[in-house]
Amino acid sequence: MAKRQQISISQTDEYLFAEGTHYEIYKKLGAHLSVEGGKEGVFFAVWAPNAASVHVIGDFNDWNETSHKMEKCGPGGIHKLFVPGAGEGAMYKYLITTPEGEKLYKADPFANQGEYRPGTASIVADLEGFVWEDAKWMDERDEKDVQSQPLAIYECHIGSFMKHPCNGTVEGFYNYREFADRIVDYLKEMQYTHVELMGIAEHPFDGSWGYQVTGYYAPTSRYGTPKDFMYLVNKLHKNKIGVILDWVPAHFATDAHGLGRFDGQCIFEHPDSRRGEHPDWGTKIFNYGKTEVKNYLIANVLYWLKEFHIDGIRVDAVASMLYLDYGKSDGQWLPNIYGGNQNLEAIEFFKHMNSVVRGSYPGFLTIAEESTAWPDVTGEIGTDSLGFTFKWNMGWMHDFCEYMKLDPIYRKYNHYGMTFAMSYNESENYILPLSHDEVVHLKCSMVNKMPGYQVDKYANLRVGYTYMFGHCGKKLLFMGQEFGQEREWSEERELDWFLLGEKSNLGMQHYVRDLLKIYRKYPAMYEFDNSWKGFEWMNADDADKSVYSFVRRGSTGRNSLLFVMNMTPMMWEDYKVAVPKKKKYKLLLNSDEFEYGGNGNPLPAELTAKAEPHCAQKYSVTFDLPPYCAAVFLF
Repeated sequence: MAKRQQISISQTDEYLFAEGTHYEIYKKLGAHLSVEGGKEGVFFAVWAPNAASVHVIGDFNDWNETSHKMEKCGPGGIHKLFVPGAGEGAMYKYLITTPEGEKLYKADPFANQGEYRPGTASIVADLEGFVWEDAKWMDERDEKDVQSQPLAIYECHIGSFMKHPCNGTVEGFYNYREFADRIVDYLKEMQYTHVELMGIAEHPFDGSWGYQVTGYYAPTSRYGTPKDFMYLVNKLHKNKIGVILDWVPAHFATDAHGLGRFDGQCIFEHPDSRRGEHPDWGTKIFNYGKTEVKNYLIANVLYWLKEFHIDGIRVDAVASMLYLDYGKSDGQWLPNIYGGNQNLEAIEFFKHMNSVVRGSYPGFLTIAEESTAWPDVTGEIGTDSLGFTFKWNMGWMHDFCEYMKLDPIYRKYNHYGMTFAMSYNESENYILPLSHDEVVHLKCSMVNKMPGYQVDKYANLRVGYTYMFGHCGKKLLFMGQEFGQEREWSEERELDWFLLGEKSNLGMQHYVRDLLKIYRKYPAMYEFDNSWKGFEWMNADDADKSVYSFVRRGSTGRNSLLFVMNMTPMMWEDYKVAVPKKKKYKLLLNSDEFEYGGNGNPLPAELTAKAEPHCAQKYSVTFDLPPYCAAVFLF
């Protein structure tokens, strides 16, 4: 065990925090094991600039409200206290007394651990001493060009991935270590490159899925301790799987023990409700123009990166931060200084955050869930771009889902829905997301969005997934979608793993696995995701038959892939497909094979292109294209 060091707050610490540039402020504020005068204990520090007084109360002093008053350091509003004898595992809160005499009982904004809900206390945690074994992964991460690498993300909610049978005293949660032992094997089998974890920062309400946070610096105690979470990340890295966290700087929970009115005034949220509240969500909005608040959030990203070796963040609800009138009616919002609806302070915040984080750790992913056409969300640091690595392509997702829901007879009238995304593909670095948001709140599961009888639904979805994996853009699927989960997702129950006893579901799982194998094996699938160098339509206009065909290419010009997808229940005999070269086209994947739950309609194992021009190409191949069938050929 490492020898404890004395923790203190210097004038430099106060100055940098007030300037918004103390990127390791989490090592000073919060509760830290320390030593003073030869005595071991805990050093507490909290930012409460408007408090008349602050006391530390906890199980180490029997929650005595007067025994441990904190000392105010200086004009910046930081209060500190060393408590000898307190130690790891101690529960505590800050008792903040306002100038008006109001008493507020607050959890620590910088706490590294929180009490298991419904408890709301903070817990002293020791982050030192964990033996990391992922040095090779961490060293290689920042050397890679992430844009030209495969990125296949499995979005996952730990609490409902799998559950133990409840015995009346526990809620069935797998802890971080148990989850690690199961998710690693599954992700390796399925060939995902990354897992994106929902709801890791501490939050009081399960039904918020972790999107209404009270403890930004604490891995939720639902699944164990901070070191249990380290074990999870470490094991994933040892197995060459990256870890992305959902991160929620757009808003925070209003629970009494949380950040709202922290010292009796609005120090984390904007004080004007027209800037500081989301009326639809019932949450508070951070004050992005305040230096200490920006510091709190940017340091939080670096905390997860440095202390837990996280590989990236998916920033939730970016659009709600960029637009001052997001989700608000007239009279509920204030324009910026130029009279517009752009949140200038949030824009500057994102540029600042990405410059600090990506500028220092170029392999770290920052991913924006941005649902509008805001320009230059992704791009190089130091440009007009917000500086994100990737953006979720919500337009593609919407068009894809709307098209796939259609009865096949109507698809020809909406053919453009599946081609439109390529018209703007070069504008950003995109991820194609089919996330949890698409399978909740009466939206149906992915498979039940599909038209037709059950066998048609699964066939449709296999073709749809093939389109997704062949299309430009990195990939994201929410858990359960890979095997055709039929019920909508609920955080209250585990996935319907029993469905893998059914031919259709097991076939779907095998099909997605094989899609992922092809995706990772062939650089043509991922090297040029935001450039026409990697994608060419063979036929984008066959609306009458609802067939799409395109080619993906890599940097070497070898091992290119031809995708052909029939979105109807019709057999198209002697279907002619344009191809770019007079070569042999070897079948890699047929979505209609029995193994995948299909009807077993065969496709030629190899096709030879003929010098018969078609659709602006000099060559073509001809074969019988089965109903609801996707075919992938290598050439």
